[in-house]
Amino acid sequence: MKVNLGIWESLTRVVIFLLFIAGVLLVAIWYLPLIRQNERMRREILRLDTVVQKEEETSKQLKNSITALGHEPKAIERLARETFGFAKTGEIVIRFEQPWTNQPSRR
Repeated sequence: MKVNLGIWESLTRVVIFLLFIAGVLLVAIWYLPLIRQNERMRREILRLDTVVQKEEETSKQLKNSITALGHEPKAIERLARETFGFAKTGEIVIRFEQPWTNQPSRR
């Protein structure tokens, strides 16, 4: 047998629904700082991943240079010519220097 309580039955359902919504909002507000911190950390991870990728590319290039200098005489010759200005006997070396840009102004 079901007893009709009238408006009290409807109000009880509404109150239970509102308590449920309040609980969900309370949990959302409680975890909101953690969610924001998680987002910041994910952005930082992405930034650091790009930095790591660039450093790995640099490392790969340096390893290739080391390998070339260890096994290829022409690479060593090129490096000596570029860095120290060495030349073979009978060669003429022409050097282009940058003009001075920090000269004091004259009045």
